[in-house]
Amino acid sequence: MASSSEKCYDPQDRTLTFVDGEDELDFLCMDYKSRRAKMSCGHAVTPMSLTDHCRRLLDDEKQHRFVCGTSKCDVEWSFEEVRKMALLTPEEVKEFEDKRFRNAAKQHLGIRECPGCKSRVMRTDLIDLSVRCTVCTANRKSLYKFCWQCLREWKGPVLRTDHCDNDGCQSPLGILKNCGDVVLDGVMDVRGDPLKCPSTRACPTCGMLVLHNGERCKNIGCTQCKVEFCFVCLKTTTECQRINKQSWYRVCSTGVAPRQTSIPVWQSR
Repeated sequence: MASSSEKCYDPQDRTLTFVDGEDELDFLCMDYKSRRAKMSCGHAVTPMSLTDHCRRLLDDEKQHRFVCGTSKCDVEWSFEEVRKMALLTPEEVKEFEDKRFRNAAKQHLGIRECPGCKSRVMRTDLIDLSVRCTVCTANRKSLYKFCWQCLREWKGPVLRTDHCDNDGCQSPLGILKNCGDVVLDGVMDVRGDPLKCPSTRACPTCGMLVLHNGERCKNIGCTQCKVEFCFVCLKTTTECQRINKQSWYRVCSTGVAPRQTSIPVWQSR
């Protein structure tokens, strides 16, 4: 039975296509009172049934995509469509985004920050380096893509697997190979001098490239997997400190790890 606080469509909303008939996502027979509106796939929903269905996809099936749940329909809806049609509250938007990106990470799909709006963007095509940001596209009212590799607005033809046309765009391995060194001002080597190491490292947990600006200690947190690691020896901070107790500002006993020649793959647990 529907509650008094259920979300309902505005009958005057002309951006919606209202239809008569059953709520095709009301699998639990909640009998929601809102008018029915058509999704892009043609099936009729209410805000509550759509919210329920998408939450089941995220929680029970650990999906990062929103797919119609009706029989023989596998149309994928964009998050923008789900947000609008489910009348998601700000709290629900955050909940859905967090769960969506967490599920995607477990399936080894990359997540990066759009250089245009700083929102999190998920890469679903692991071959194409040009990635569309739906937030920037909507805000600018024109297609906005950025390069997954150099994190700048896309230049050149799309469907590229090597690099875009921005100056200096390199593959992750190329960046690891050619990046300059950084001096860790607060970390001392065995002679008592500031330690030097490559300025860019691939996170040993998930493979995301991380840059050290030379300030503070040798440990740095990865914004993707949230695991902190030592920029010098490339072990997690926990492992590094287990071997080298209270060595945040000293060189590790194993010395400076060489430049990486491969990208670690995030192993979900």
